Amino acid sequence: MDKETNINISVTLWTLTSKEIRRFMRIWIQTLVPPAVTMTLYFVIFGSLIGPRIGSMDGFDYVQFMIPGLIMMSVITNSYANVVSSFYSVKFQKSIEELLISPMPNWTILLGFILGGVCRGVMVGIIVFCVSLFFYPDFSIANPALTILVLFLTSILFALMGFINAVFADSFDDISVIPTFVLTPLIYLGGVFYSINILPEFWRSISLANPMLYVVNTFREGMLGISDVSISFSLTMISIFIIFFTVSSLYLLNKGIGIRD
Repeated sequence: MDKETNINISVTLWTLTSKEIRRFMRIWIQTLVPPAVTMTLYFVIFGSLIGPRIGSMDGFDYVQFMIPGLIMMSVITNSYANVVSSFYSVKFQKSIEELLISPMPNWTILLGFILGGVCRGVMVGIIVFCVSLFFYPDFSIANPALTILVLFLTSILFALMGFINAVFADSFDDISVIPTFVLTPLIYLGGVFYSINILPEFWRSISLANPMLYVVNTFREGMLGISDVSISFSLTMISIFIIFFTVSSLYLLNKGIGIRD
């Protein structure tokens, strides 16, 4: 690959990524404000009103215990939503054909959409963290390196999942089915609001089959220094799923499945 080709790929990747970022920034009232408002309500209701009645959770104030889970919930939903809606929109508008006939490699197309989803997910995560400081101003991050690593890995993973959902979606209804009936229940049952150590043995065993549990707890390990699961196992599984979904996404793009049909 010569120098000119490298420059062209860099330009096309930057163009697509910046387009994706401008897309959600242009409607920031719809993309960045709602998560902040929703999480504020969670903090008010569960943290300030119900939290004092619950007391502590794993040695932390309940509102402090909730913060990593609520951040991760926002990151997951926004990374996923950004890519699934954006890529389906270019399919619906037939502008995907312009990308496919351009000299852009398919991996560049995939990376551009994923980077857009990651930017929105990380940005929303930072916004929610800033909101949380109003309710728990003394919050300190136990392991910043692990926290940042999990934040980006989670954004990448769910952006890839959103891409695959968009590839197979045939209508706007199809892009809301997975978030509504799969992601949301798994997130709420993934230890966002509680530690699985308080569950009976039977339900604790069932919870261990929930992949969201590992994502949320790995992030909580980074922020608070506590976890209900093995961190090394969780990071390994997240990495494996990222590789799997990346390969699957490139295969779908190369074959034109769901795109050229």
